Amino acid sequence: MRDTPQDLYKKILGGAGERRAAKFLESQGCRILRRNYKTPFGEADIVARDGDDIVFAEVKTRTCDAFDTPAAAVDRRKQRRYADIARYFLSCVQTECAVRFDVLEVTKEGVEWLKNAFEC
Repeated sequence: MRDTPQDLYKKILGGAGERRAAKFLESQGCRILRRNYKTPFGEADIVARDGDDIVFAEVKTRTCDAFDTPAAAVDRRKQRRYADIARYFLSCVQTECAVRFDVLEVTKEGVEWLKNAFEC
């Protein structure tokens, strides 16, 4: 099945938002470890190191806020999936460290970094 123009637009918008979010995190002193980290449990948009913490970040990009804030789209199901992704990542790198789950809201106004957006 081919992607519709709407699907392609969402992919382009999402990719641009993820690039912008990664640059933002780097400007804040984070080191990007992985982008679009794929696991058997799903994909994390960004995995980064912020000091001693490993951050698993979901990036939500919006052109308008008519449907609620971007972070509101990170429901319990997605939060559980991120917990599984984090466990998988830590087992692969064979390390134990503090883990944090953040959301980066990317809008035309800028990037909002919601640290500890949820706990698992």
